Amino acid sequence: MYKLVFFVPESHLEIVKTAVFAAGAGKLGNYDQCCWQVLGRGQFRPLPGANPYCGKAGELECLPEYRVELVCADEYIRPAIAALRAAHPYETPAFDLSLLVDSEDF
Repeated sequence: MYKLVFFVPESHLEIVKTAVFAAGAGKLGNYDQCCWQVLGRGQFRPLPGANPYCGKAGELECLPEYRVELVCADEYIRPAIAALRAAHPYETPAFDLSLLVDSEDF
């Protein structure tokens, strides 16, 4: 099982979560669409050649973004990341992926 953490602008929070859940992520035991999220402030500066969702090349952009954390079974992780990339408005969405140990071993 994996833990997937991604950052998404407030405007696309539900769109991206829905896509990732539809790909099979966010299932834990007898529950689905499980996640944890918190609002923060992201920043980036598009470099020349970028095609930013918002902002302009060379200018620092700051906007509300959510950090979303969820678990994903091994067999769904590639489709979940593909869904994240397809639904996300950024050219290069930021995400972290961690392999988890089986909690039943403890």
